Amino acid sequence: MTLPIGGPTKGEMNMTVQFKMPIDLYRDGDHYTLNADLPGIDPSTVDLDVDGQLLTIRAERVAPSAEGVRWLARENRSGSFLRRLTLGDGVDRENISATYDAGVLSVTIPVAEKAKARKIEVVTGASTPVKKASVKKADAPVAAAA
Repeated sequence: MTLPIGGPTKGEMNMTVQFKMPIDLYRDGDHYTLNADLPGIDPSTVDLDVDGQLLTIRAERVAPSAEGVRWLARENRSGSFLRRLTLGDGVDRENISATYDAGVLSVTIPVAEKAKARKIEVVTGASTPVKKASVKKADAPVAAAA
């Protein structure tokens, strides 16, 4: 699986700086889990959408107002965060869900029924079943976005 670099696509105009959010992505049985680190984000600013095969995650962190302060260190980024991933045919786009807890956005992406492992019956020329063979689908439902 390849993960995208992130950031705005060609032709997208935005005057604010967009940052890439760090993510972890793994498969666990019949679903994928994507965890995006978004500490300090107001959950109401998180926007998740699927358009065709493109999953887009957006979030906003507002800088605290600090009039009259002299910053000695300021390492926490504020502004827009964006991540895009291309979903393969092996995922169930209709049943993607998300939760936000303790600064982590967790997105659950179910594996489509057609992509799950299944048994195939092997028959002989006399149409008598011999045995069942196990078929496992390829593990490549998420790819890099351009």
